Amino acid sequence: MTIDWSAVTHVTKVDPAESLPADLSVLGHTDLVLVGGSDGVTEANSLAAIERIAEAFPDLPVCQEPYSGSHVSTDTIEAVDRLAAPAVYNGDAENFVDKHVAFFAEVGRKPQELTGTSVPLVGDLVESKACDAVTDLTEKVLAEGYVVQNLDSKAAAESGVEERYSPEEVAGAALATESFFDFPVFYVEYSGTYGGPEDVEAAAQYLDDTVLLYGGGIERAAQTEEILDAGADAVVVGDIFHDDPEQYLDTIP
Repeated sequence: MTIDWSAVTHVTKVDPAESLPADLSVLGHTDLVLVGGSDGVTEANSLAAIERIAEAFPDLPVCQEPYSGSHVSTDTIEAVDRLAAPAVYNGDAENFVDKHVAFFAEVGRKPQELTGTSVPLVGDLVESKACDAVTDLTEKVLAEGYVVQNLDSKAAAESGVEERYSPEEVAGAALATESFFDFPVFYVEYSGTYGGPEDVEAAAQYLDDTVLLYGGGIERAAQTEEILDAGADAVVVGDIFHDDPEQYLDTIP
């Protein structure tokens, strides 16, 4: 499924290590689902969450946002529309470059799982099926320029973030995302706290083609509207979906 970003204003972040609501009907009001997390996430529970959501809403775009290559398999790649890969600008080297190199290196170490052949994907690409598997995978990768702004969050700890960016630095990261790295998505993440519109306003002025996402502390429609009015293309709502599905509905623009 091709993601029509012009139709996306509300994204739901689903943590596969958390229990999903018994009634998933609330997801009928969101535009896109991101499946991912850090603590307790496995390939198995990621796939289970993806498949349950896809079964309930076959026309709802679903992306996997893995923190590790171990969360990804042939089954998860085939089950999602995109594989979102965050590159954390204010994190450590592992979370901007090293993790992505390791992920594609792991693809090369799993030829039988990904292609059904023993021909290595790295070093010997004579087997056309192996080449096709690499092409299929890379076409699904959605690169995200990422800024983590809550230093007390698990996201900051996992990404090695020790300093938050100023609005000027967020603007610079946004400009680099579109003009230098050519990533399709720029994500400002406050992870559980509401950061307000300042960073969004700083980033939005430099983004024409890149999609601007804001996540963190969205619990009310007024917050959603404030972030969208500041220039974000979409808000990302996570914790409230798991904790209080009825309150989650109030985040819908």
